[in-house]
Amino acid sequence: MPKSLLRGLLVCTVAAAAPICASAQETVGVKLGVLADMSGIFSDIGGQGSVIATQFAVDDFMKRPESEGFDIKVVAADAQNKPDISSAIARQWLDADGVDALIDMPTSAISLALAPMAEEANKVALLTASGTSDLTGSACTPNSVHWTYDTWALAHGTADALTRQGKKNWYFITVDFALGHSLERDASAVINDNDGSVLGSILHPTATSDFSSYLLQAQASGADVIALANTGGDASNTLKQAREFGLIDGGQTFAGMLMFLSDIHSTGLEIAQGLLLTTGFYWDRDDETRAFAQRFAEENEGRMPTMNQAGAYSATLAYLEAVATVGSPEDGAAVVKAMRDRGTFEDPLFGPTSLREDGRVIHDMLLVEVKSPAESTQAYDYYKIIEVLPGETAFRPLDAGGCRLVQ
Repeated sequence: MPKSLLRGLLVCTVAAAAPICASAQETVGVKLGVLADMSGIFSDIGGQGSVIATQFAVDDFMKRPESEGFDIKVVAADAQNKPDISSAIARQWLDADGVDALIDMPTSAISLALAPMAEEANKVALLTASGTSDLTGSACTPNSVHWTYDTWALAHGTADALTRQGKKNWYFITVDFALGHSLERDASAVINDNDGSVLGSILHPTATSDFSSYLLQAQASGADVIALANTGGDASNTLKQAREFGLIDGGQTFAGMLMFLSDIHSTGLEIAQGLLLTTGFYWDRDDETRAFAQRFAEENEGRMPTMNQAGAYSATLAYLEAVATVGSPEDGAAVVKAMRDRGTFEDPLFGPTSLREDGRVIHDMLLVEVKSPAESTQAYDYYKIIEVLPGETAFRPLDAGGCRLVQ
């Protein structure tokens, strides 16, 4: 068992003893459910790392004066990247097991299924690992908080940068589920707005092993940019096979529309060098992110945190602070409102942060370029920050998403 989880159990034991000194009415019980991919292609992105990050947030909150009387428990389950299985777990947690907040949720399809479920139960969905911008648009709820990134921000960061460089013609290799469709849709809008063209796209199923036919069609398109509207093991395998076929050195630029630090680690700098991508978090940005990353790596076999794992930490900490303000986790919509009413605050990992009416968390995004092997000085020293994209412009305008909560 990771040391952080053991500490969490000790914290809960100490907190449970609080009624000796205070009345039962003063005890605030909170149960957090981390629903992540524990065994599939997104397990390095979230997985056990998201559980560790969530427990870190609990540990840090319990050191604060406002945590007095809190009894916080963390449970976790494998989403298996399947909406039906995830929905069954979430239903059990929300209806029978007393879970107050869902965290992570590794795919857009899962988040789209679980967000209305959290609203129905009046609990909270902390969407830290899914991308579709529909979660703060047509599928927004008063109980949802969309942290870390979304497809609109990723598409605008990367597509805008490349089209400004004159790379106007694009071809998409897109994973055939909600995330991939949203990435392609949102990036295509940027390309068209910048007088570019989408020459074509091709869909592939999740966990594809052979990308040769997709890559050959992308190469034959003659596009300036081959955009990977996929993620995790699919994105890594696409790049590895592109290198094998000589496409990466063939004059066409590859763009990662949603790639994580763990993907670059798996792919290797020799293959991924020069790749341009947008991320919500990088461990080596400042002293606070480096301190968190070192602490995280000690608990997670030396691996530095991805932006989703950082999002799990920050979202959980902000949620617990809001529960302390409200006095109880029972009314999920009231807790989310307290998060929003806080205004702009300094998050330890994301910097200036705020929550909008549509559930979108606003913070800076980072446009980064993957380093060459010669530029990297240590493991996970993989990114050069090219541009800091201010949160006010990095995410879709509030009035442009179609969220029913926006007046």
